Amino acid sequence: MRRTARAFWVRSPGVGEVREVDLPAPGPDEVLVRSVYSGISRGTETLVFGGGVPPNQYEVMRAPFQEGDFPGPLKYGYLNVGVVEEGPDTLVGRTVFTLYPHQTRFVVPASAVSVVPEDVPAGRAVLAGVVETAVNALWDAAPLVGDRVTVVGAGMVGCCVARLVSRTPGARVQLIDVDPERAEVAERLGVDFALPEAAEGGRDLVFHTSASEAGLIRSLELLHPEGEVVELSWYGDRQVILPLGEDFHSHRLAVRASQVGMISPARRSRYDHSERLALALRLLADPAFDALLSGRSGFEELPEVLPALAEGRLSALCHRIVYEPESDGSIV
Repeated sequence: MRRTARAFWVRSPGVGEVREVDLPAPGPDEVLVRSVYSGISRGTETLVFGGGVPPNQYEVMRAPFQEGDFPGPLKYGYLNVGVVEEGPDTLVGRTVFTLYPHQTRFVVPASAVSVVPEDVPAGRAVLAGVVETAVNALWDAAPLVGDRVTVVGAGMVGCCVARLVSRTPGARVQLIDVDPERAEVAERLGVDFALPEAAEGGRDLVFHTSASEAGLIRSLELLHPEGEVVELSWYGDRQVILPLGEDFHSHRLAVRASQVGMISPARRSRYDHSERLALALRLLADPAFDALLSGRSGFEELPEVLPALAEGRLSALCHRIVYEPESDGSIV
């Protein structure tokens, strides 16, 4: 009997559709997963949706289970939480996180799923891929006890970085964003908030996540001499111009790239990708991360939801896609 699933595809830049796809039977080392939630990585996915990936980055930007090629048609995404329906006995019935696009059911190698800890709600576990990015950034930056730290950009990645770095003993953390409504999110994360013009200077370390030229320039301005900006933004095909003729050389400032595709050199000998993801899932036992869960829609609404996010008509941090109706309307 032919089995099928429904999957979201970017048909062409700016246009999405839900397609029926064939669902193979799982092999001996594979699992069949029924999706419960998936999350939209607003920065990267809206960039992909709008066709903003430059040709020289097509291979670098491929998602682990992407089908099709940039700029489209393609199936893209990597924040999925579901339940294993078929596979090894040790996994059947378990809630798992998978770097899989938006699809109702899918088959992947058993090694591609990570079991969600029992103390982490399924609805929060969609953040695992973003928290993993934040973990890698902290490994790259190595914040010290008592550091004065700023995070510029209160999106998903910036908020996750702010929460994690705030747990460094004695760290004074400020989250910066142009949207004053992010102050409430910062309060729930346990960090200070300021608009860019009111940000505190003299910082030992700045994480930049706003994906804007203005944000990166402001990040450099906030540094104490010999301070460092850790750049996590993805700019796609946009060019960035920096004022490196001002304090950059005299203050011996630094800009360091951090990207989740490779394990930070600081931990590469001790962690692989699966271990880093497992660490991110354990960290999500912290209920403060619920501050990032800001909206949800049904799976069949995706062709309307992604354009709304891309155009700014729908404001969200982590917008979740719900695959199964919830009887009481609660977030689980």
